[in-house]
Amino acid sequence: MLIVTLIGIIAAIPLGISRWGMEQSANSVEFVYDYKDLVQIASYQAHPQEFIQEHLGKMKEAGIETMAVFESSLEELSWAGRISVYNSTSLNGINGKLAPVNENFTYVIFAGSREESVLRPLIESAFEKWGIVVRPFSEGDYSGLVLETPYEDAKLKLMSPDPMALQAIQDAGLAILPRLSDRVPYDENAVSELISSYKALGVKRILFDGDAVKGFADNEEKKSLYTFADILNENGIGIAAIENSKPQKGIGTLGYLLDYNVTRIYSLSDVDATGMKADEIADRFQLAVKDRNIRMFYLNGAPMSDITKSSITNSLNNIYESLQGKDGAIAKIEKWGFTTGTAEAFDARTDMTSWQKALKGLVALGAVALIALLIAAFVPGVNIPVFVIGLIGSAGLYVLSPSVLEQGLALGAAISAPTLALIWAINRVKAHTVGNRRAVGGDIETAANVGERWIFPGFAAGRRLKMAIALFAATSIISLAGVPFVFGLLNSIKYSLVLDQFRGVGLLHLAPIGLTALYVFLYTGDSVLGNLRKLLMMPITVLWVVGGVVLGAAGMYYLSRTGNEGQVTGVEMIIRNLLETTIGVRPRFKEFMLSHPLFLFGLFLALRYRAAWVLFIVAAIGQLSLVDTFAHIHTPLAISLIRVSLGLVLGALFGLVLIAVWQAGEGVWRRWVAPRLEQVRRQFKNGE
Repeated sequence: MLIVTLIGIIAAIPLGISRWGMEQSANSVEFVYDYKDLVQIASYQAHPQEFIQEHLGKMKEAGIETMAVFESSLEELSWAGRISVYNSTSLNGINGKLAPVNENFTYVIFAGSREESVLRPLIESAFEKWGIVVRPFSEGDYSGLVLETPYEDAKLKLMSPDPMALQAIQDAGLAILPRLSDRVPYDENAVSELISSYKALGVKRILFDGDAVKGFADNEEKKSLYTFADILNENGIGIAAIENSKPQKGIGTLGYLLDYNVTRIYSLSDVDATGMKADEIADRFQLAVKDRNIRMFYLNGAPMSDITKSSITNSLNNIYESLQGKDGAIAKIEKWGFTTGTAEAFDARTDMTSWQKALKGLVALGAVALIALLIAAFVPGVNIPVFVIGLIGSAGLYVLSPSVLEQGLALGAAISAPTLALIWAINRVKAHTVGNRRAVGGDIETAANVGERWIFPGFAAGRRLKMAIALFAATSIISLAGVPFVFGLLNSIKYSLVLDQFRGVGLLHLAPIGLTALYVFLYTGDSVLGNLRKLLMMPITVLWVVGGVVLGAAGMYYLSRTGNEGQVTGVEMIIRNLLETTIGVRPRFKEFMLSHPLFLFGLFLALRYRAAWVLFIVAAIGQLSLVDTFAHIHTPLAISLIRVSLGLVLGALFGLVLIAVWQAGEGVWRRWVAPRLEQVRRQFKNGE
């Protein structure tokens, strides 16, 4: 089994190198602003059109190169001053007439002849597709349209983007990022015409609006995802996937059909754009680029009512400041070797070549062997049968779902490696200690009468320190053996783009801890059954109940910190920011400040004190975290390697500090406290 596991590790290395190259293939970062938000902000200004033109220029100067443009609506066209919209009641009220009986229509009046010539065909075409009667209308010197549907319904109908807005954006030297929805019935000819017009405008990428990609709703009937992908491929246009949100329906399939011409985009909300300081926004952007492979940023804004200033404000100047200057986002990302410009997709041409498929098969074989080794550690002698059963089950699962198979084997290997590492460490400590032991305060002959309170003599502090460091290093190396199985099995770019996610990470955060605890309590004594019997026969006291509550609370806190939504304290945020600004890459807090130091400290103590073996359970947090760091597939391998290395080095240093403090305290105890307590005990015994 060990040989097969080693073969799997070796086979994964070329796959990791391939992924490393993919992560270096796209270094251009693009900043995008929501044009609709700019229009809305401008609608609260004295001269909206002049405001829009002014800030399109300012955005270009600040480094924003693209404007996101939605499918237009009557409401947005009204904000832009292109049209005025009324219902039957409000229009007749303006004219001093009574509202017509049994009529609830929408009246559109164009702002001028240019607006009418450009927008009339757009509105007529859109509403006629919905089966709504559209007819001409005039009011004084102005002309317009009557839409025979209530305004509440009319404002929900989507049309092609405002052509006048697209022209203004182009005139300002900015690119266009269209946002398409799936709320309009799919029409292949209309979509083909629309995408062709986007190509003529220089569009390189499309972002979807809503919870589904264009064509998803009609795909079962019309195979619209496939025809839409063909249209995009013919025009050389890719798509963008939104970071930190539920994947839009159909985006995984569409990404595959586009040969993964996909770029991940991070959205800065209007609340954060207003509430965060400029340097905080810049730091967030820098972190997203280098740590999460983000190549596009979507900037939102909104008009805000500021009572203290008695005015309507916005976040535009704050955004400009966050991008520019020596401490701005652009300068920060350029220091890491990135440039600003049109975002490009990562090179996925080597995603699944024939040689990669062959190597991936060997990695899967090694993962099954590693899982079999873990099971055999708890049930000796079953490794071969378990391995055979695992191969048969994997073959069947591959037929049903290759994705589920690779994720399941990656999860199994990620759990197995750190658990086996800790079992090995426990057994090494046990081999060095058990058999030459004496009871606390007693001798070898009385050892059997004092239960589990053991002290192991024979090793000086210096020797224990060297052994602890060696065991710490070896255990970490064994745990890291699970990493190649993670990046080898999940080497497809769909995981890096988060079009498919590695599921079961929550189990990875718990299983090694639970399995290590099980081994410590049941497998380190005379027999498993004997240890189990002792545990079951132990009386439940108030202390046990309190301890259980404390452990439960600690477990809940631990789980609350895992994943992207994990909660952190203010002190930890200060330490994180300090590390980020000084080192450039932040090691994981729970590794270098908690688990790694306690593991090294625990190894040092465990070579003398039996009770210290319980610290192996805490050590499991750091060891599993070594593998879990690489389970964040969207994080570049280089960053994960640096993060893990820093965590181990800093954790070991803090562990040495703990050992030094312990040795100092133990010296004080032996030299001053223990003799004094012994003197008091004798005086009490003699009745003095």
